[in-house]
Amino acid sequence: NELFFARNHGAIPEVDPDTYRLTIGGLVERPLSFSLADLRHSFPSQTIAATLQCAGNRRRELSQVTDIPNEVLWDLGAISHAEWTGVRLRDVLAQAGVGAGAAHVALTSLGQVARRGKVFGYGGSIPLDKALEPEVLLAWEMNGAPLPPLHGAPLRLVVPGYIGARSVKWLGEITLQAQPSDNYFQSVAYRLFPPSVNASNVVEDEGRMLGELFVSAAICSPLEGERLPDDKLTVRGYAVGHGGVPVEGVEVSADDGATWARATLLGEPRPWAWQLWEVQIALPPGERTITARAVDASGCTQPVDPAEIWNFKGYMNNARHRITVRVGNQRPLS
Repeated sequence: NELFFARNHGAIPEVDPDTYRLTIGGLVERPLSFSLADLRHSFPSQTIAATLQCAGNRRRELSQVTDIPNEVLWDLGAISHAEWTGVRLRDVLAQAGVGAGAAHVALTSLGQVARRGKVFGYGGSIPLDKALEPEVLLAWEMNGAPLPPLHGAPLRLVVPGYIGARSVKWLGEITLQAQPSDNYFQSVAYRLFPPSVNASNVVEDEGRMLGELFVSAAICSPLEGERLPDDKLTVRGYAVGHGGVPVEGVEVSADDGATWARATLLGEPRPWAWQLWEVQIALPPGERTITARAVDASGCTQPVDPAEIWNFKGYMNNARHRITVRVGNQRPLS
């Protein structure tokens, strides 16, 4: 758990688990309030293996196309995998009763944030259809241990296949409503814009609200700029499918895409989980570029060039991942 990436927009709140309550309201037949004990004893426990990824993962590559100020320049590490234990959100919503007109599930954290002169609970929303899927959990346990405060204790939402921002930590309130949440982090912050839009000309409500993750593969070994003593090496990395569907294949090229070597998938592909992979390739001496690409079970692939998908917030970079390495002791190629 201590290796799992962390991203917060405010301070970690101090929440007493003995007095904690989760409230359910809005377009429901019966507004409800639960303690942790109520949740544990009233619903069957479930465990889901799921990978969470920040929408800003691999932002550093986009910043090399055009500068992205005032954002965390994540490299490859804003992604992690865990086993989560809790209760299905749909079981809790069933007890409250989904009311007429409900289409979105708004989520509000006990963690306070300040934006544009206001202080409020961090929040967002997911479509009701997603909330009713069996993989969406109200989780109190992570990898067989109590959920750490850094990762949302005493209770967080886990939304597999969606950007990490929707897996709201320190969850305090669930509201069923007709429209998406008007919380800043749903209505303003996590939106995707085309490359022609920047901070000076943006119309905030015209961007696409982020939800499902995009298919992506990343090379974790060797590292960018690494000097390699041998002409043969094993390339390793991770891949995720669009919206959490299983990854079907990963390929690696050492000649700018002229030829591709198919990687070995380590373990059976699973929904909601990253896919680890490896492949052995041969490289001639000098500076060489290694490229990785993935395809998932629904046929989704990756853009070729990060410039195609550059956006001024640096979200959702799923361009083919490239690294440059130096093989042998030769000087860099000009």
